[in-house]
Amino acid sequence: MTQVFSRFLLALLLVPLLALPARAIDIQRVTSPGGIEAWLVADPTNPIIALEVAFRGGSASEPAGKEGLASLATDLLTEGAGDLDSQAFQKRLADLSISLYFSSGRDSLQAGFRTLTENRDEAFSLMHLALTEPRFDEPAVARARSQMLVGLKRELERPGSIASRAFWSAAFPDHPYGSSPSGTPESVDGLTVADMQEFIGRRFARNNLLVGVVGDITPAELGERLDALFAGLPERANIPEVPEVQPSFAGDVMVIDRNIPQSTVLFGQRGVKRSDPDFFAVSILGEVIGGGFGSRLTEEIREKRGLAYSVYAGLASLDRGAMLIGNVGTANARVSESLDLVRQEWARLSEEGPTEEEMADAKAYLTGSFWLGLDNSSRIASTLVAIQREGLGIDYLDRRSAEIEAVTMADLKRVARDLFDAKALTFVVVGKPEGVTATRPAPGQDS
Repeated sequence: MTQVFSRFLLALLLVPLLALPARAIDIQRVTSPGGIEAWLVADPTNPIIALEVAFRGGSASEPAGKEGLASLATDLLTEGAGDLDSQAFQKRLADLSISLYFSSGRDSLQAGFRTLTENRDEAFSLMHLALTEPRFDEPAVARARSQMLVGLKRELERPGSIASRAFWSAAFPDHPYGSSPSGTPESVDGLTVADMQEFIGRRFARNNLLVGVVGDITPAELGERLDALFAGLPERANIPEVPEVQPSFAGDVMVIDRNIPQSTVLFGQRGVKRSDPDFFAVSILGEVIGGGFGSRLTEEIREKRGLAYSVYAGLASLDRGAMLIGNVGTANARVSESLDLVRQEWARLSEEGPTEEEMADAKAYLTGSFWLGLDNSSRIASTLVAIQREGLGIDYLDRRSAEIEAVTMADLKRVARDLFDAKALTFVVVGKPEGVTATRPAPGQDS
């Protein structure tokens, strides 16, 4: 098969796949001879395999002063491994149409590949090399660091990024969640190869991995390949503990002055984690207040008054804390009005709860959009990993719709009353907002 045709076939096979009702996705628990567990959705009808892996311990577990370490380290894992330098490693992936990636989040590191079945031996082998024998050659490190610094310079000039950094820092002062995963120019510039080797060496371990696989492979074949894929990794991870935290929201308004015609606004209050029994109730309320078209904030701010092109609010759950967070961008002269409307709708939802129609619409959206999002093998594999991370159980896909439907109006009114707090809503505004008075300086800004 030619290289061009292989790439065409791989692209063709990544069109919507398995976006079916829950009962059509049969998840099998596979345990390798060596004791490694993976969840598998076997699909012999398409000659493709997608594998996703997560390791606990992301940027929130970086050493102080080493911010950006997780991002730089994972960027370099496909830049050469074993006896293959960066160019040779990347050429091998391209020649075989294998898509291999590593990435980082606040709570975990992710890895995965997509490959045609005929190239699976090489895909498993190249991922094994990246996991166990990354090279961190100086030219690749210098190039990746330079690219990251260029990205940081742009990030520190974008209003949205400026607002995000200040908001997270204000929400989580003195906690790792308050630091940006991309670090600072100073922290990134000081990272060493030894830092990167130690960081991944503490996290890439057999007791710290979660695996999801979708595609043309049998349970027996997968079991054997799991042992080879993770051979050489230490048995146990050694990750610093990230403490539990409640975000710090006290109704403050922070303004970061920038000479731009439209202000960017982030706002939020405390939320609930995925493990909370009221998670779906909060998710439904998030859709009602700010989930997009038809939501209360969109109706009041965009549709009725034309103050913004878009406004959003929803739940952001992390392993150690959670927020209800939203954003809006509006002309400087209308920022004050937009902030007042956010507060008013927040208070109204708390006092009245949603309507029956809003509840039904939000439930339908949360159910339907979830399944529509499972539109290719990689997304399904990622979902298998996410379900494992949250400890939701292998039958979660069978239960999810019923759990959403089981949320009652009484639940929603109780949660809205107890959780949504307009007085605690905290705002970060980047721009020159008229009629907005800051109650405190934003983190990193002069008082």
